Amino acid sequence: MLGAFRQGQLVTVQFSKVRRWVRGDEGYTICVDLFDESGSENLARRAPLAERLRPKTLDEVVGQPHLTGEDGPLRAAVERRRIDSLILWGPPGTGKTTLARVLASTVEEEFVPLSAVTSGVKDLRGALDGARERLKYEDRGTLVFVDEVHRFNKTQQDALLPALEEGLVDFIGATTENPSFEVTAPLLSRSRVLRLRSLSEEDLGVLVGRGMEEMGVEVSAEAREYLLRLAGGDGRRLLNALEVAASGAQQRVQVADVERAVGQRSLRYGREEHYDVISAFIKSVRGGDPDAALHYLARMLEAGEDPVFVARRLVILASEDVGNADPDSLPLAVAAAQAVQLIGMPEGRIPLAQATTYLASAPKSNAAYAAIGRALEDVRRGSVPEVPMHLRNAPTSLMKEEGYGSGYRYAHDDEPEGMNDRYLPDELAGRVYYEPKERGAEAEIRERIERWRKEREDRPSNQAPTS
Repeated sequence: MLGAFRQGQLVTVQFSKVRRWVRGDEGYTICVDLFDESGSENLARRAPLAERLRPKTLDEVVGQPHLTGEDGPLRAAVERRRIDSLILWGPPGTGKTTLARVLASTVEEEFVPLSAVTSGVKDLRGALDGARERLKYEDRGTLVFVDEVHRFNKTQQDALLPALEEGLVDFIGATTENPSFEVTAPLLSRSRVLRLRSLSEEDLGVLVGRGMEEMGVEVSAEAREYLLRLAGGDGRRLLNALEVAASGAQQRVQVADVERAVGQRSLRYGREEHYDVISAFIKSVRGGDPDAALHYLARMLEAGEDPVFVARRLVILASEDVGNADPDSLPLAVAAAQAVQLIGMPEGRIPLAQATTYLASAPKSNAAYAAIGRALEDVRRGSVPEVPMHLRNAPTSLMKEEGYGSGYRYAHDDEPEGMNDRYLPDELAGRVYYEPKERGAEAEIRERIERWRKEREDRPSNQAPTS
């Protein structure tokens, strides 16, 4: 049983096997099992290299100079000694958790980490209750850090709002996903979003140097270059790979050691990458670069993108960007989409690659796409005159007596090859929507339509059918 203590007095209590430090401070008691201290030391020795090298100050942080530099927002927060609410958005291994820990220690606040993957509203409320007690009895602030905050649902994110409103805690949320999509508007409006960038090769080189010094190993130039390339801007991945490679190396880490340790790098492909990569893919096909298009196609397929989604985009692109410059593009894209649905993956990559390279290499025209856009714009602005009488349907005798369909000239029975009559309402006479381009098969279409238009203008308007 613990002995009594006076307020504000530190008392050491000896048990048979356990000794505790007990601090009484305005009625608030902290008990620390000294076995915990020993356990912490053992845990520190077993910690991964990335954890052992975790920076303690902003000056030790590698990368993110736009945030940690003299004019950076995090430097300013440290000088004010108040963090407020931040959302750190960036790729994995760029220092989001590190920055949160550094900020908490710098402003001398209690750091309370939560993982949105394993924590719920109960855990969050427990952390907020602890923050209230800490502020009351120790006059010390609390920094609540929520990793993967985008995994919190709306109810969980809303539970933070009252504490942020009253200033009970400082808050840092870390996310690899675009906060615009994944963080609720109320939480977003109360937080400042700071974007972290992937670590550069220079930044990663600094980490390699620190890792070599910590472990007392050497790394060959080839292995160093391979590590930097495999890391993909992820500092944690780099250090984990270096540690595993070093454990299996004889004297010096070589490329073979890294290959055994790392294997193939998995791709980042969240919601933002989904939109970014498909955008780059479409623009590469539109721009006529089959090699770039295949690169982005491979990235999507390797990351597990839905191949049917890619196929649908190719069908749209075949009409929007190739159009009548190559009329075979649309049926080929449709056939590729059907083939993907029929055979599935991984074989579906083959018709996708065929359609991608064909469309990228085909002559391009967006004339049909632009034409329907112009026509819709007219209609939406109210340019909807009555349908000309000679073009109207006349299924009843009454409608025929009213003149519906009167004077219509059946194109197949008329001598002119095309445009044997005027079809637009008089109010839109002369309006041109479709303007074929002089590319691929559409060049022939352009020549034919221009000839038809000229022949119609030169033809007497009351010319009768020849048959």
